Amino acid sequence: MTEVRLTGGCQCGAVRYALTEQPSEPHVCHCRMCQKAFGSFFAPLTGVPLSAFKTTRGDPAIFKSSDRAERGFCRRCGTPLTFHYVTSPRIAVSIGSLDHPERVKPKAQYGVEGRLPWFASIAGLPGEKTTEQDDPELAAAIAGSNRQHPDHDTKDWPPS
Repeated sequence: MTEVRLTGGCQCGAVRYALTEQPSEPHVCHCRMCQKAFGSFFAPLTGVPLSAFKTTRGDPAIFKSSDRAERGFCRRCGTPLTFHYVTSPRIAVSIGSLDHPERVKPKAQYGVEGRLPWFASIAGLPGEKTTEQDDPELAAAIAGSNRQHPDHDTKDWPPS
């Protein structure tokens, strides 16, 4: 039996996957195509051989973002999940879709020509905790209607 190293999936739980090898080459990509695909300032990605990526629930929808690349995402909630050069024997997963993204620290940046000029200053911005600290009633209301899949595999989702 192949050992599962890391698991992940989309926000709603319709698509889940397992990596059977430790991912490598963790990075962020600042290119404009990745910015648009993630709706963010960059795309955090890490890769494994195609043979080490297994979907365990559902199938990602695929958008062919160029003649050379395709991106997998959940057709139900829109979570970006994969990036794959169609001729490559490797596939990348979005670090944020891993159940434990803290275990995969980016070690490089690509597409730096697209890096937003103010990006380096983000870590120095003032920060606040979310509603749990300031408004426990609002936090309880959000938790009561939360449709986000937990960060681990489940037998069925959503729960009945």
